[in-house]
Amino acid sequence: MNLLLRNVRPGGGDPTDVLVRDGRIAGFGPTDADVPVEEGGGALLLPGLVDAHCHIDKTLWGLPWVPNTSGSVLADRISNEQRRRKEFGLPSPEPAAALLDAMIANGTSFVRTHTDVDPELGLSGIEAVREAAARHRGRVTVEQVAFPQGGLLTRPGTLELLERAVASGVENVGGIDPAGYDRDPRGHLDAIFDIAARHGCGVDLHLHDEGPLGAWEIELIIERTKALGLAGKVAIGHAFGICGIPDAQQDRLIEGLAEQQITLTTAAVYDRPVPPLAKMRAAGANAACGNDGIRDLWGPYGDGDMLTRTMHLAYRSSFRTDPEIELALHAATYGGAKALRLKDYGLQIGDHADFFLVDAVYPAEAVVSHPPRRLVVKGGAVVSRR
Repeated sequence: MNLLLRNVRPGGGDPTDVLVRDGRIAGFGPTDADVPVEEGGGALLLPGLVDAHCHIDKTLWGLPWVPNTSGSVLADRISNEQRRRKEFGLPSPEPAAALLDAMIANGTSFVRTHTDVDPELGLSGIEAVREAAARHRGRVTVEQVAFPQGGLLTRPGTLELLERAVASGVENVGGIDPAGYDRDPRGHLDAIFDIAARHGCGVDLHLHDEGPLGAWEIELIIERTKALGLAGKVAIGHAFGICGIPDAQQDRLIEGLAEQQITLTTAAVYDRPVPPLAKMRAAGANAACGNDGIRDLWGPYGDGDMLTRTMHLAYRSSFRTDPEIELALHAATYGGAKALRLKDYGLQIGDHADFFLVDAVYPAEAVVSHPPRRLVVKGGAVVSRR
């Protein structure tokens, strides 16, 4: 947990040395401290990446290639997965742990994963993810969302299982398309927020509904966050409804999100809308980023590399200048840290020594080229080398 990095560029700044003591950044510049030394070679130093939205319980990582058989709409993909998951022994700690290993090697320090909970699975997925995370204790921090992938109110028994999951220590309770999929937006949201209010956990909902319907559901989420005093503890995944609406309505929603410190988390998936990062940042609203599904029964894509995902987000946002591209990187670092309510995250003295080195000079360059990570440090300990 004690370390000296020589000749690195924190955040793209001037080359310097970074001293780590007891797992935290202790100073910058020359020092004669008697600690292990790592030569940085002028590499760029960035804070540990935060995957704020993924599904490691579903992954087929490390297994032989599986031709995708999912349909073209959400319900088809859900039913395809539920039908075939037993065929591959899912959920299982082995592929989840293998994926975490790849994520660590690519500089990810923190993961929020949405784990399926339903009457067929019970809490087996929760336990599989816990075991996978335990195998990498000290290398990555993993938190879960108890997620009703197949519906909440439409699947009797699921709500009780979500409550059991949270009572067992799961950090967040989730939901899915309260209107478009579960067909009872107020009842769905009331149930989720009731669990959060009573247990003190976070809320992280999937919201694929687009247009006016999705925008209205975002309004309902803002209202409940404010009424229950859950500011800073709520995230909305995908949130396609923030796009494709009149500018004035979008501005009001972003203002409400900023006021209640609600995070919008995007994975910039396929051709689906991405949040207006520049407008949100200017208004003080938080955006985070995640890989979503990685090599699973939903789709064959993904490699667990958050820098690659950040590049997709920047590209989909039509970002070209370095400051614009750094907005996408902010979502994958500081924005994700805020969503996960992390303390002492970053590259300042006193922050936890969770960071990585990459052969680049500028942060935007690292996003666009996303080269192999040269060195990954977690809690002041080297956890991966190129």
